[in-house]
Amino acid sequence: MSRTAKSILCALLVLLLSLQILSGCSSKKEDETPVDPQPVEPVTPDTPDTPEEPDDPKKEDIVYTIDNIRDYVIGVDEPMEMADGTMAPIINFDNAATTPPLQPVMEKVDEEMKLYGSIGRGFSLKSDHSTDIYNEVRYTVLDFLNADPDQYTCFYVNSTTDGLNKLASALVESEDDLVLCTRIEHHANDLPWRERCKTIYAEVDEDGRVIYEDIERLLKENEGKVKYVCVTAASNVTGYVTDVHRVAKMAHEHGAKIVVDGAQIVAHRQFSMAGETPEENIDFFVFSSHKMYSPYGGGAVVGNWEDLVAHMPEFYGGGIVKLVTDYDVSYKSAPEVYEAGSPNYAGVVGMAEAMRVLKEIGFDAISEHEQRLNKRLIDGLKQLDKVIIYGDTENIDDRVGVVTFNFEDINSYVLATQLSYTKAVATRRGAFCAHPYVWRMMGISDEQAQTYENCVDRNTPGMIRVSFGIYNTEEEVDRFLEILKGLLDEARSATLLDAEAIPEY
Repeated sequence: MSRTAKSILCALLVLLLSLQILSGCSSKKEDETPVDPQPVEPVTPDTPDTPEEPDDPKKEDIVYTIDNIRDYVIGVDEPMEMADGTMAPIINFDNAATTPPLQPVMEKVDEEMKLYGSIGRGFSLKSDHSTDIYNEVRYTVLDFLNADPDQYTCFYVNSTTDGLNKLASALVESEDDLVLCTRIEHHANDLPWRERCKTIYAEVDEDGRVIYEDIERLLKENEGKVKYVCVTAASNVTGYVTDVHRVAKMAHEHGAKIVVDGAQIVAHRQFSMAGETPEENIDFFVFSSHKMYSPYGGGAVVGNWEDLVAHMPEFYGGGIVKLVTDYDVSYKSAPEVYEAGSPNYAGVVGMAEAMRVLKEIGFDAISEHEQRLNKRLIDGLKQLDKVIIYGDTENIDDRVGVVTFNFEDINSYVLATQLSYTKAVATRRGAFCAHPYVWRMMGISDEQAQTYENCVDRNTPGMIRVSFGIYNTEEEVDRFLEILKGLLDEARSATLLDAEAIPEY
């Protein structure tokens, strides 16, 4: 067979084989009966001990109460290094000075900082957003204080001291103006007035309460001359709550207006600018947010809009003008005219959130909690030898969470130092920026007090102050009393060994 014939034969064989394969495939597809797919049972892994993924706590709707709020206060269990090098969490009983931040406050500030822009003067979406929030919080403040927005407005400040200084700079028109204060006042509601005009003072009784009859007497003796009556809503020394609406009525009956220092009340009791009658309404109220769990330097002054518009503070700068020419200035109205410079946006945001949380907890619950802590501490202190407890220790319903004390034979500076650096208890020691009040409570004359100038250590008389926050517990009070009882002998010895440590100071 030739090569050509063999090639032809091989080609034919390949062609036939291909036709058979194609025919078989076609036949198979035609003959097969399609089968419906059967459902497959899901297989569950045999892992019964595997925990489910926890929900994101930020997504939960947290309801803040007096019972759970400690879990949302920053730093309360943070250990600090003691004098001996050991680490221990602090029992913080210095809340009248300042309070730790609330977690929701910090989170709210952090959230808003992502969208932060220039307030009032920028042209951007962030600026518009921040400006809207900034202005809306004014109404949050008014609502928090039950202040009618048709009558009142508020302007922002850095602290109560800042607010009272701005207010005094605006309201005092002459050195001959007469202002009536009380001897219970913090320096912030005393010095801004006495440095600008004439001041007179109503006295306190032997327990340290304001004498309302003395306020009435001074108003009558100076009929029509007193322009402002300045009084604290709650004392930072004894915790006494003043009936400021009663004072407002007296002031208004004699042609004066009332200025209330609200620093120590806003985190403890519900406050209302409105009294039971219009004569009892409060004219001006000043407070700080760093005493209400938002330590970002915020605060506010709430006042009658007509009064604020009629005056001008002695603080100038950007943001308070409509127009400035070479020799003339046109100023904005209240509240903007009281807010020269770049606003403290973080302070405003934090303040609003702190108000929301405090209202959610409820001021009735806060007051009841503080009453329990006050009573537990006072009852425990009474069991200790040679203790001096300042203020009324029987009728304590009109006291916020503040208790001050001393021992007859122990220097308070020595004891407070030992409590802090060896026992991890934070208190406050001194005269608490309320010197005339403290000297009265300690029985120290004005002449004696003159000898303490520039002396801020163990040589200066002082008290030890315990001030409670919403997060403090009865267990902490018990622990403090246990620590104190065990420390007294050591403190007495230290007082005797220290040549400069005067007992009962």
